[in-house]
Amino acid sequence: MSNEYYLNNPLIHKDRQLGNAFSEWVQSFDCSNMRPLIICRGPIRIEAMDVFTEMGIEHYGILLSEKDSIVYQNALAPELRQLTDPSRVHRVPDYTGVDKNERNIRIQQIIKIAKDNNYNSIFTGYGFMAEDESMVSAMEKAGLNFIGPCSKTVHDAGLKDEAKRTALKVGVSVTPGLDNATALTLLKKHKDEKALLALVKKEKLPLDQEKFDACQALEDKADIVLAASYDKGIDLYSIEELQTTIAEQVIEIGKQFPENRVRLKCIGGGGGKGQRILPNPASFEGDINAQLDEVAKLAPSLVLEILNEVKATGKGDNKNILIELNIETTRHQEIQVIGNGDWSLALGGRDCSLQMHEQKLLEVSVISEDLENALTQAVKDGRDSEAAVLNQDIKTLQKMEEEAERFAQAVGLDSVSTFECIVDRDKHFFMEMNTRIQVEHRVTELCYSLKFTNPNNENEYFIVESLVEAMVLLAAHGSRLPKPTRVLRHNASVEARLNATNQALAPHAGGVIEYWSDVQKGEIRDDQGISLHNPDTDVFMKYHLAGAYDSNIALLLTVGENRLGTYDAMAEVLRSTVLLGKDLSTNLEFHYGLVNWFIGNNINARPTTKFIVPYLTAVGLLKDQSNDLDVPYAYQQICANTLASIKNADEKANLQKILVRKQLLLTRPIERLLAEPHVLSGWLSVQQNNFDIQSNNQVQWLENPIRILADTYHFLNMDFNNQDPAATMIWDHDNEVLQDALSFYDSLEQQLSKNGFVDLDYLELVELINGQAPEGFSAELWQQVQGAHRGYQAGFEVFNLLPYIANETDFFALDVNEDLSIFIPEALLDETLQKNMMKVLVPPPTAKGDEILAASGGMFYSCEAPGMPPFIQEGDHFEAGQPLYIVEVMKMFNKVKAPFAGTIEKVLIDEDGTIIKKGQPLFKIVADEKVEIETAEQAQARRRDQTDVFLITL
Repeated sequence: MSNEYYLNNPLIHKDRQLGNAFSEWVQSFDCSNMRPLIICRGPIRIEAMDVFTEMGIEHYGILLSEKDSIVYQNALAPELRQLTDPSRVHRVPDYTGVDKNERNIRIQQIIKIAKDNNYNSIFTGYGFMAEDESMVSAMEKAGLNFIGPCSKTVHDAGLKDEAKRTALKVGVSVTPGLDNATALTLLKKHKDEKALLALVKKEKLPLDQEKFDACQALEDKADIVLAASYDKGIDLYSIEELQTTIAEQVIEIGKQFPENRVRLKCIGGGGGKGQRILPNPASFEGDINAQLDEVAKLAPSLVLEILNEVKATGKGDNKNILIELNIETTRHQEIQVIGNGDWSLALGGRDCSLQMHEQKLLEVSVISEDLENALTQAVKDGRDSEAAVLNQDIKTLQKMEEEAERFAQAVGLDSVSTFECIVDRDKHFFMEMNTRIQVEHRVTELCYSLKFTNPNNENEYFIVESLVEAMVLLAAHGSRLPKPTRVLRHNASVEARLNATNQALAPHAGGVIEYWSDVQKGEIRDDQGISLHNPDTDVFMKYHLAGAYDSNIALLLTVGENRLGTYDAMAEVLRSTVLLGKDLSTNLEFHYGLVNWFIGNNINARPTTKFIVPYLTAVGLLKDQSNDLDVPYAYQQICANTLASIKNADEKANLQKILVRKQLLLTRPIERLLAEPHVLSGWLSVQQNNFDIQSNNQVQWLENPIRILADTYHFLNMDFNNQDPAATMIWDHDNEVLQDALSFYDSLEQQLSKNGFVDLDYLELVELINGQAPEGFSAELWQQVQGAHRGYQAGFEVFNLLPYIANETDFFALDVNEDLSIFIPEALLDETLQKNMMKVLVPPPTAKGDEILAASGGMFYSCEAPGMPPFIQEGDHFEAGQPLYIVEVMKMFNKVKAPFAGTIEKVLIDEDGTIIKKGQPLFKIVADEKVEIETAEQAQARRRDQTDVFLITL
């Protein structure tokens, strides 16, 4: 590494000393001779480009897939705005190919591109073929330096069955289950060692005889034979035979753990791909044997879904699938670990429990320094239950870090990887090791940096704050690098994955970003270069979100002195972010609501992986209730009732003017909240201590409603600003009224304080205002104070709608217990309610009674897998809930089921692989029953009827 790199690298804090940066020892770790080809995409690609540049690596290139740009117009890599040299940009049809054969062709194509363009190393980031052993091995054989774990580590740790066996050998706690379904399948046909050797001879397999002879168990010998078949590219068992074995083993595991569900997981999956969970046996009728039979019947189709999803259906593919106990109350935690083959070091943890569809959403750091500070505060505040949990979390973290280092040593880790665990109260289980840098790696590197010190001279050292940089160092100088020490940077960090999803968090492809507000103070944004402005005009350039790959748009990160500070910073980033576009749907509002839910309930809450769906259901209930309310009508009725109670004509006329003037001041933010249920969830969460709902359903405000109104405009990012469009902020005349009201209460409270009325809460203030003039105020002046107070508060009853909605939906029942676990009401776990609320959050496209429309954009498939019959054909009758088609949206395969019963009259999509858009007609049908559509008049009448129910509570 060059002197200039050390002096100018923005990743290195300027307040840290580098020791003798010009020493021969420090200079010996220069990496400028590395010439990497970047064959990954997303935020990691541009991060790698930046890090390579900062390290003095001048010759690097990127590989672009044509898959996005061919299918979606203008879906070009935004990195090209930064890397403008065409000789450093290379193209392939896609990164992985559709099957093993095409994948091997692609690997050779990439090697040729590297060789032809003078690249000597490969960086694969956190996606695509980063954990593909065959690819890493091919790169190594071609003489290319792979920036990541070596092929042996990828094999021993990356294949989930191999990793589980290694973990058991070195004393790492693992999830109960079965890791050798393929071996058991083979042994059904070839029952002993003699039969296995006969099979080897017959198929002329390249058997590793030494390994075969060293195995004690017959199942292990079968695995060696299977490995030889994969090397040769032939199958020794059929998918149907594997499906039968897995169905049988599901029953066996179910007998041991009848209260748990079972998870099926492909050994080569990752990032949420290649996993399915079978239903709980208790969801079926009959005794336990009958229930398990019903569960097992579902396994074969899920096995096929898994193999299709990870593209492991080809001849010679390793099709092994793990059958594991699904730990129902799991927290998903992972340990970042780094090594050079001789030493390994754990770098703290990350909690990734907030996820859906096996896709992580919000990831937060878990490090001993922050946990110890939180424990000290909990003990000081007398929160004994919380302190006990935090104390256990510290012990669990220490054990996971120790096991991560031990496992990394066992598999010879020589780069950066992630040791993933599931945590159940005081127990933890190793799940898998991802032999690649993770999407959320920056959560860790924002907490710890690495200090490499010369073993012979402690004054010679250098500090690395980027894990990508550490990977390059390990690839270039791994054997020489001394074991580093970790240096604390920040006590806490959090990452929100900004994804192209709808309000129910289903992938939403095809939108165009037309504007994105600039990065603000405290925000760390990894966005693949989308935010880069035109260098000539400084104008934001549009970007088409294609759907061929994952749904991630950007990674948003913040740091803090503790978790609360980190979440507060994230809430501010999300509040201020403006993201606009055509057909654009993201989870920005979801994150804003979720972060504020934790801020309002308990920032140290311990959600499990089951939390998000019930939470979404609660948000859906808010939306369902909001859909039945008419805010302008409610305000009109409130005004009419208020005016009817006033006898004085002049007073009534004056108050009427005030109410008319205040209507939009009060109703605009409410209507905005009702239209955005995720934001409403966040608002209710942070405001819940500012109101009380009485037994008669009446709302009592514990904070001055005027201040709540001001907070609400700020919460909605609608603060007054002369530069902003009127539609996005409080209007100037409304702002005048609000500021006058705030000034009035500020002056009144200041004057009352001078007269001895110190630290009045709002209820005490109201009681004082409603009484006789206190000392220091004349009767006449006090009468003016009372009149002003009534005027400013007039009409605010309409804000009672918001607590009313929370009360009607039992929103606050979703709560944090004293032991930091989350109480989930039974109603929110009801699968029927969950599905219904997803439809409330994202209503299906309005269709005529003779059509079925596409529920989302993506790639259409008519059948389960290539060569299989379609789910439905013209003339077929279908029942409600029956699968009709599969849509692939941003790497997720979603089986779409019929919303009602009917008969297919015509299939409107000609061939599989066709790109479809949300709302596009897919089938002409004849429904069994007439579909009734509510008219606008009926909807308005319904809303007014439900609003009248609310008005009764006032």
